[in-house]
Amino acid sequence: MRSALMNIMVQAATKAGRSLAKDFGEVENLQVSIKGPADFVSNADRRAEEIVREELKKSRPTYGFLGEEGGEVIGTDGQHRWICDPLDGTTNFLHGIPMFAVAIALERAGEIVASLVYNPVMDELFTAEKGGGAWLNDRKRLRVAARRHLSEAVCCLGIKVTGTSNDALTLRQLGHIAPAVAGIRRTGSASTDLAWVAAGRFDGFWEARLSPWDVAPGYLMVKEAGGTISDYAGTPGAIWNGQVVAGNEHIHTQLLKAIKAVN
Repeated sequence: MRSALMNIMVQAATKAGRSLAKDFGEVENLQVSIKGPADFVSNADRRAEEIVREELKKSRPTYGFLGEEGGEVIGTDGQHRWICDPLDGTTNFLHGIPMFAVAIALERAGEIVASLVYNPVMDELFTAEKGGGAWLNDRKRLRVAARRHLSEAVCCLGIKVTGTSNDALTLRQLGHIAPAVAGIRRTGSASTDLAWVAAGRFDGFWEARLSPWDVAPGYLMVKEAGGTISDYAGTPGAIWNGQVVAGNEHIHTQLLKAIKAVN
């Protein structure tokens, strides 16, 4: 059964998700226009964050808030903070690709204790609470995949390819890792990638230059599903330094070794 806190989070995410799903239908129509739907999507993103903020504040007015669109609001209780990406997968949304999510995490005294990733088009709600496991649509308990070797693994990465030195490094990593695995995927939504690692759909994931709202929701989910998640140095700083490697214990170790071998 959901906790009271999780009920609050789910209510906020589903309400924002309904708004995004409605806007997503409009984006598909706007795709044919000359101007394009970029401004429309920005407004959809802001609307979704406003909905999440209002719903969470209504139930927990003393909690802080850190969001992609509106920045940080310091809470008065000094212990709790919501970390939120109201539309993770904006480029997908912009192009009418139904791979995006509302992502919310709750931080308590510096530790992530509850999180969710909700795709309103696929109607998939991934949730996790510290010590309570990770779940899909409240029915299916999530476990990371059991594969032990990279040669059997389907791994996912995130890369923008914008010409930066970081992107060049990721491309070198990809060139090194791709021949060693069964397949490589790129979805465009980091919180979804981590939720799918928790669900065993992906065996491993790596990406750099991520923000806390990209990582925090999936971070707890992977851990509660029995997985391992770290930064590129192998330490648990992924939420704050933006480097993420995730998988089961075996895949994480091998993927981390492969990443470290490239410079």
